[in-house]
Amino acid sequence: MTFLEDRDLDNVPKIPEYYRGKVVFVTGGSGFMGKVLIEKLLYSCPDLEKIYLLLRPKKGVQPEERLSAIYSSHCFDRLRNERPGVFDSKVFFVAGDVSDIGLGLSEDDRAILLNQTQILFHVAASVRFDDPLKVAVRLNLFGTKQVVDLAKDMKNLESFVHVSTSYANTNREVIEEILYPALGDWRETLEICETADDHTLKVLTPKFIGELPNTYVFTKQLAEHVVYEQKGKMPIVIVRPSIVISSHLEPVPGWIDNFNGPAGLMAASGKGILRTILSSPEIVSDYIPVDVAIKACIVASWVRGTKKLEATDDIPIYNDCVGKLNHMTMQDMVSVGSEIAQILPLKNALWAYGVSITTSKFKYNLEVLLFHMLPALLVDMILWIIGKNPMLVRVQRRIYTANMALHYYLTKQWTFSNRNLIALRSKIKDDDMRHFYYEIENIDKYEFYKQCCFGGRKYLLKETDDSLEESQAQYKRMVVLDKLVKMTFYGCLIWWIMRREFIRDFIQIIH
Repeated sequence: MTFLEDRDLDNVPKIPEYYRGKVVFVTGGSGFMGKVLIEKLLYSCPDLEKIYLLLRPKKGVQPEERLSAIYSSHCFDRLRNERPGVFDSKVFFVAGDVSDIGLGLSEDDRAILLNQTQILFHVAASVRFDDPLKVAVRLNLFGTKQVVDLAKDMKNLESFVHVSTSYANTNREVIEEILYPALGDWRETLEICETADDHTLKVLTPKFIGELPNTYVFTKQLAEHVVYEQKGKMPIVIVRPSIVISSHLEPVPGWIDNFNGPAGLMAASGKGILRTILSSPEIVSDYIPVDVAIKACIVASWVRGTKKLEATDDIPIYNDCVGKLNHMTMQDMVSVGSEIAQILPLKNALWAYGVSITTSKFKYNLEVLLFHMLPALLVDMILWIIGKNPMLVRVQRRIYTANMALHYYLTKQWTFSNRNLIALRSKIKDDDMRHFYYEIENIDKYEFYKQCCFGGRKYLLKETDDSLEESQAQYKRMVVLDKLVKMTFYGCLIWWIMRREFIRDFIQIIH
């Protein structure tokens, strides 16, 4: 019998009641998922006691300033309007860093967390695919061990949610909600990364990660084993989100704060500078709206926290993903993008939307040369001549790097089982449905991706509705120019071919 099947939740408090008076500790609170988690807890569980965030100084900005910067995000617009003052009265920081021994906590802050924390969300991670092994291990593996070591000494811990990734086991085609065998010894990995020099680690990295695509996946896979060793000893759940994208409904439709993954590709194609993608048109990538992912994390914490820990308890694992409930192929996304580009064009686009998909590396590299780099060189040359800073070649280099980083995920197909995730939502009480039920299968894909584009336009590119009419007029001109250029190009090509044929026939007649 699984952890969920064994639970009768009829006599446990509703989710907001469970959180009443609770103290929550969050790592990764300044990140995309972290912000949505904090906002959702404060909005839907307003009677919780406190939320402590682990914050480190970053680029000369101290934790106090970073806390203010977090709250200034559009993510908290709803909270500011409907529950003013709740953030300032309930959210506090403890200075520290997941990559430091003991999380870099002071003795006083450590004592506060040990004595007060009842619910812990470990969200902090490096999600970069190109991190050197030492960096990824320090943040994702060593950091997880430091959080686990801290949690072991927490006197009142009721629920510990470890956020992993659905893609932690990409060496398998079908990924179930179970712990798979470790692809390395996490203790040995930590020791080697502590003692070996950077050059040696660079040479050893392919051997370490084996059939996994990058250091991110490798370290997240090992981190699950650090956590799972506490089975029966700590009230832990593992939640594995897939590719987390813009919000569906909360805190506002379409909210996003980063260009990672598909958001960057959508922005680049909307600007007309992304013309080709190395992928298969039929590939289905698993994208989960951030608010859906966060609701599942909160529900999982409630289910775990309302049960007294027993030595026989397993650690439930939830693939926090769409699975077979709803999906779009890569071709669907490109087609929808073309339709949306006409309705919500981006300001100062360099060209009309036009993205092709190819599975051929040769064709992809040829198209990158013809449609990315050569136009970029031309534009940068014009910018240099008129005395402005060239920048498009640099942008194209970043787009190419991003496409190569995503290549593994855009050319392989996985099947994610999410039976536990679906069963989890069935445990939600009727009174909690409005705030915590996560629906996936009935999301209108076209409307959702339209929201994503609108959100990217507003929150990432800082474009206002006032500029929309001007952008639409500019886009229509770009479409006309695009057609004229294509007609001219193909006309010249046909003329060149016919001219060659004519000259060859003329020479044959002469001879």
